[in-house]
Amino acid sequence: VQLQASGGGLVQPGGSLRLSCAVSQSTPIDHYAIGWFRQAPGKEREAVSGIMVSDGRTYYVDSVKGRFTISRDRAKQTAYLQMDNLKDEDTAVYYCATGFLGTWKNYSPKNYNELYWGQGTQVTVSS
Repeated sequence: VQLQASGGGLVQPGGSLRLSCAVSQSTPIDHYAIGWFRQAPGKEREAVSGIMVSDGRTYYVDSVKGRFTISRDRAKQTAYLQMDNLKDEDTAVYYCATGFLGTWKNYSPKNYNELYWGQGTQVTVSS
């Protein structure tokens, strides 16, 4: 399974970015979820948001609720993360991953090795 993340960049506080994560069409992922994770310098990788490919259930870490919106295109096996009202603390490398994630409690580091990961995309929020 191959994932391609894109859409990062430099934005001022309060600005917006839209990340995309395309999963290779060669492997059906309808039973999977697609998650977005981020890792800031000196910090552990944390789960930001996730979406069930089959029914569209969504999950968010508390710090991004109301600012980030995750969505997916089932036919394209692509997930999107719309990030609005960005803050300095959102600066990080953002990664997408897919696998049998299930509910939010499974988006924990102990399960990271079970996931398929894409390359990261840098998001920098700075004035």
